[in-house]
Amino acid sequence: MINQGAIPRILKLDVGGLPVAWIDWREAVGLHFTDKVAWGAGSAKIRLRGGRSRETGRRSSIDIDSIIAVEDRSHRYSQNLVPTLTRRELYHRDGGLCLYCGDHLTYARMQIEHVVPKSCNGAHEWTNVVSACGPCNRRKDNRTPEQAGMKLMALPYEPNLAEWLILSNRRILADQQAFLERLAPRRGRGLS
Repeated sequence: MINQGAIPRILKLDVGGLPVAWIDWREAVGLHFTDKVAWGAGSAKIRLRGGRSRETGRRSSIDIDSIIAVEDRSHRYSQNLVPTLTRRELYHRDGGLCLYCGDHLTYARMQIEHVVPKSCNGAHEWTNVVSACGPCNRRKDNRTPEQAGMKLMALPYEPNLAEWLILSNRRILADQQAFLERLAPRRGRGLS
């Protein structure tokens, strides 16, 4: 049971069990009180406490599942929305590694590296960027990996909705992570 304090976000699903978005506790409570929650899942329950009753003196509370399926028309992400390409999402997608040498990077040391350089009409998109350390980025310079004699450890890819939801929540609960990981494709990304 998670008590009111630093309240994590709730994973909202459509009634069929597909992820829709992260919502805050206020929206989750509203969905409960308007009877739009079809079912809940996850091992973590979040207990929210309200005020005290004048008549009984008892404090009100509600327990909310960390994952809720909602009967509404919120198909906001049904078009296979992918995240905006930012340093933070790229860092998380690549696991904080330089995809050339495999060194662990701090967020501050990570550089965005274009596999096909922008000067060679390489696009700034998920399938053409990787995390790199400074030395590898300088060594590759304005060339393709083949021209520079360098190998990528993994292919760059565009995250799907489940992966984006994982990337977009800095305080994801273990049960939410496990639920979303089941929906993320297993990628055979390694090249070596």
